[in-house]
Amino acid sequence: MIGERVLVTGAAGFLGSHLVDALLQKGHEVLGVDNLFTGSKRNLSKALQNSRFEFLRHDVTFPLFVEVDYIFNLASPASPVHYQRDPVQTMKTNVLGATNLLGLAKRLRVPIFQASTSEVYGDPEVHPQTESYWGHVNPIGPRACYDEGKRAAETLFFDYKRQHHLDVRVVRIFNTYGPRMAIDDGRVISNFIVKALRGDDLVIAGNGKQTRSFCFYEDMVSGFIRVAAEGSPPPGPLNIGNPHEVTIEEIANLVLLLTGSKSQLIYGPSPVDDPKRRRPDITRLQDYTDWDPSFQLSEGISRTIEYFRTALT
Repeated sequence: MIGERVLVTGAAGFLGSHLVDALLQKGHEVLGVDNLFTGSKRNLSKALQNSRFEFLRHDVTFPLFVEVDYIFNLASPASPVHYQRDPVQTMKTNVLGATNLLGLAKRLRVPIFQASTSEVYGDPEVHPQTESYWGHVNPIGPRACYDEGKRAAETLFFDYKRQHHLDVRVVRIFNTYGPRMAIDDGRVISNFIVKALRGDDLVIAGNGKQTRSFCFYEDMVSGFIRVAAEGSPPPGPLNIGNPHEVTIEEIANLVLLLTGSKSQLIYGPSPVDDPKRRRPDITRLQDYTDWDPSFQLSEGISRTIEYFRTALT
């Protein structure tokens, strides 16, 4: 069970801030921690009006000494534009941050939840991706600071579980979208929406046939809480995401349709190590909880478009 006082790192980020709001709505006291490298306090405007929320500006690569009943670790840049801006800091955030927070969980003897990523699978040779697949990651490429940082963090979590008997819960997040995404984060849905609303061309990397599986943030956050609240931890990491698989080209055309934009599609080179296919097998998660994503892609994108219409004015 999630205790009364909860720590959320990465609290000012896209998913972190939505998690904070959901925990506050459920009656928890929340300590939100963020160094604001990519997060924004604007995302916490609602939470900051709540007397049960406290914000601390802090970098998790340094130890944190607080008293809490549950830890959610979401601290890390999550989009290629952001995590490649300072790759050394990204790696340190994932590895040193995990070490510090695991140390805190060990001292307090409290459960700790880790937001990992589907990027641990790299450019996968197995489809759909199951948790038993070890991945196909370039350890020295431009994405490695994030991919390998998250993989190393998972190693630490399960070593702490074995060595120190910690209650650890690790979820591997597949592509997620929705309000509060940064305008400049470069992720495909936010990038296409911003370009379409501005009337700029939508640039598709490669031939547009590469696939992703997109999960609306409300589904994702409800999944986090469901995993965190289970009475016993899962035996290993859990994929979390929407298994509905679409091509990048299909996403671009849907954004044009829903925005009514006259922007054109143009094609450019693929980024280095860009995955060709990405779809989660969520059988293990569904066996562990009764969670299932419910938002249709068109509904989620429509709500995200309305957010960006306001954000761009």
